[in-house]
Amino acid sequence: MTEARRGHLAMLAFSALVAGSFSLGSMAAPHIAPDALNAVRFVIAAVILAILVAATGGMDRSALRAPWRYVVLALFLVAYFVLMFEGLKTGAPVSMAAVFTLTPLMAAGFGWLLLRQVLTGRMALALGIGGVGALWVIFRADLSAFLAFVIGRGEMIYFLGCVAHAVYAPLVPKLNRGERPSVFTLGVLIAGAILLLIFGFPSLRATDWSTLPPIVWITIAYTAVFASALTFLLLQYASLRLPSAKVMAYTYLTPSWVILWEMALGRPLPPGLILVGVAMTMGALALLLKDDSQVRGRAISER
Repeated sequence: MTEARRGHLAMLAFSALVAGSFSLGSMAAPHIAPDALNAVRFVIAAVILAILVAATGGMDRSALRAPWRYVVLALFLVAYFVLMFEGLKTGAPVSMAAVFTLTPLMAAGFGWLLLRQVLTGRMALALGIGGVGALWVIFRADLSAFLAFVIGRGEMIYFLGCVAHAVYAPLVPKLNRGERPSVFTLGVLIAGAILLLIFGFPSLRATDWSTLPPIVWITIAYTAVFASALTFLLLQYASLRLPSAKVMAYTYLTPSWVILWEMALGRPLPPGLILVGVAMTMGALALLLKDDSQVRGRAISER
């Protein structure tokens, strides 16, 4: 199996695991402050990954060079997750997932700015189709809402987080100096945990942990293990093997995964017309995964 194919498999798993955060997060968000929840999940995820790194060769001294790199990356990740859970207080999981699908378009722009990665016409077309499909879902297939640009507060907040996430993808290959994905991810998680513990301390102290409902603990456990430690590792792994736009292309699967999660949790499904937008995002993914991209920069081109 080629390195590029391994990167694609990593992102397929990434998209499925990330989708669970939307459904579970929307159920937990009303009960706990976003910075408090994320502080706990980052600490747990860092501990889990530290054990994994220690069991697979440990962290070389070279990985400790220029620790500012981990802080920079952590700032963007922390911003993304805090804004995500803040948005989930009022935004519907499927429409929030649709906002997430705007990330590839933004990642392509930042990929050009940071790595000079160039899009082909097909990739640009795919990003355009995916963007229209995302807007169809975000505005709930309501043309009048689209024309009036009526968008929910939760979606607006989360969009700012997605901008941070889009910057993160091309920054990984730019700032990585040959560290193993697990080691590099651990550095980012530790930096993120420290930032959240500092800035989230008031929320952590104000939270009555003994009265939190079970869904909060379930969400913390899921996001710490599957949607943090594992997905960060998968994202780092894929970012070193695929262009930024193709890495983030897998976000187009997220609304479909979220719908499956909502079905599994017995929650109400979106109107049928919204599925048109979901289908458009999946079509965009198919176009983006064609093998004729011409990418310049440090990411490994798929040919």
